[in-house]
Amino acid sequence: MLLTIDVGNTNITMGVFDGEKLLGTFRMTTKRPRTSDEYGFMICGILEHRDIHAKEIDAVIIASVVPDIMHSLTSGIIKYLNVRPLIVSAGIKTGIQIVTENPKQIGPDRIVDAVAGYELFGGPVIVIDFGTATTYDLIGKNGTFEAGVTAPGIETAGRSLWGGAAMLPAIEIRKPESILAKETVSSMQAGLVYGAIGQTEYIVRKMKEKSGYMDAKVVATGGLGKIIAQETDCIDEYDPELTLNGLRLIYYKNIKR
Repeated sequence: MLLTIDVGNTNITMGVFDGEKLLGTFRMTTKRPRTSDEYGFMICGILEHRDIHAKEIDAVIIASVVPDIMHSLTSGIIKYLNVRPLIVSAGIKTGIQIVTENPKQIGPDRIVDAVAGYELFGGPVIVIDFGTATTYDLIGKNGTFEAGVTAPGIETAGRSLWGGAAMLPAIEIRKPESILAKETVSSMQAGLVYGAIGQTEYIVRKMKEKSGYMDAKVVATGGLGKIIAQETDCIDEYDPELTLNGLRLIYYKNIKR
């Protein structure tokens, strides 16, 4: 079985695949410092809880945007799963050609999403990941990573809002009953959610216009992506497991069969 690990700025998301079948997913927070033993013990414990024995994991692939935790995480995996993980980094086979000005600046998470978007939906495709940052990446018809847009994530914007304004409370991010809010909480929800919808529609439209890919498919992923995808016609598909499937696809591109 293959364990795929997406290390984001907020969460570490993991998925276990048996071939192409995703058996289950689980998460842990990224920001809490952990030792290699803690990582190994937690991963094994979660797997066992899902009725997956640690010895059944014979391959691991990781994409990470948090370099500081990688030594402890990889050491824990080697020690407890007895597997040396494949790390998504420069030189790995992806099937995607990056034609931006500085390809090394493209994060591994964006490359993984680009691979999944192109392999699963074809090109041209715009892949939107609603995470700590909201990223919009354009992959051309021949699998070229051509451009990207980076904006603050919805939760990131929310924390900035209530963290910087003493009179505003921390809130649950969800769509309010009406954009015509009549009290503080729903007014903040309206600003965050409808603001994200408007941003998404405008950026997608401009990316299509400037690239000439007016027929580009738009695929979204990320925790809050479902809220936005339900409220706009500019998103064609919402796939919460897009990144994990991208990791699976990259793994099999890099092993000898």
